[in-house]
Amino acid sequence: MGEPVFLSVVVPMFNEEEVIEATYGRLKQALDPIGEKYELVFVNDGSRDRTANIVRELGKADPSVKMVDFSRNFGHQIAVTAGMDYSSGRVVVLIDADLQDPPELIPEMIAKWREGYDVVYGQRIARRGESFFKKMTAAAFYRLLRSMTSVNIPVDTGDFRLMDRKVCDALGRMREQSRFIRGMVSWAGFRQTSVEYVRDERFAGETKYPLRKMVRLSLDAITSFSTKPLKFAGVLGFLMSAAGFVYLLVVLYERLFTHHTLQGWASMIVISLLFHGLTLTLLGVLGEYIGRTYEEAKRRPLYLVSDELNFAEEPDDALDRRKRERTVGLVRSDR
Repeated sequence: MGEPVFLSVVVPMFNEEEVIEATYGRLKQALDPIGEKYELVFVNDGSRDRTANIVRELGKADPSVKMVDFSRNFGHQIAVTAGMDYSSGRVVVLIDADLQDPPELIPEMIAKWREGYDVVYGQRIARRGESFFKKMTAAAFYRLLRSMTSVNIPVDTGDFRLMDRKVCDALGRMREQSRFIRGMVSWAGFRQTSVEYVRDERFAGETKYPLRKMVRLSLDAITSFSTKPLKFAGVLGFLMSAAGFVYLLVVLYERLFTHHTLQGWASMIVISLLFHGLTLTLLGVLGEYIGRTYEEAKRRPLYLVSDELNFAEEPDDALDRRKRERTVGLVRSDR
């Protein structure tokens, strides 16, 4: 058995060939002075460029570089989960490959961990290189989510964080398909604190979270940690039904006790469009929850792995690997 790993750094990747070497260099510069054994766990989330090949070349010269290669693209949150599953460090750091979150902050996070905190998350005080629309929608999302759930999810935070091994083990027992890691960490509890930083613009390449994926992540977050949309749907449906009943009484009164001529067509069309639109909206809300229940009921593995790099095959490690195979559906490769 080799020397135990103190620190695991999990780096999810999707088409990051333009930045991955710079990310590796920045991580090494930040971690070498710590003086502790560490591993860099890169997770290739079905990249279609040279990302995986670049990491393989790095791994040939540096055994601390490890890689989990997915059989296809499973998504950022799943890639983060796989990295935690494969990590072996006493503490685990999650950081994206785009260098918007500074690796140089990791020693400060470790210092906070040594003070007794189990989770140290990065909290953004400014965001460089992002549009006004992105900043406003992100700020609105975090505050909306915080108001809709009983879980205290810190605002202006991402997945960039340090976690104690016991926190990672707790997250490893949560196998839901629609994952929102930062919310799951908050739900788990433990002692948590923040370190503030200014988020840089992307080092190179294109964002891997366009508007479509941001909307999907927002839906995952809200439906995973709040049932208030369902309650709101019920209240809104009751109010609209009550309004419809009152209008029915008005129509009956005018028909029976007045001589007003009811034209009818315009008001009926407006009411019909309003009620049908609300009905379809409420059905959409219900559909989101039902669809997620359906996905969970299938109990498929979160991800499949086609290849691994620099993971030791020692007896104890092999036992842990068999446990992972039963949990996450590992597909072994002879490559």
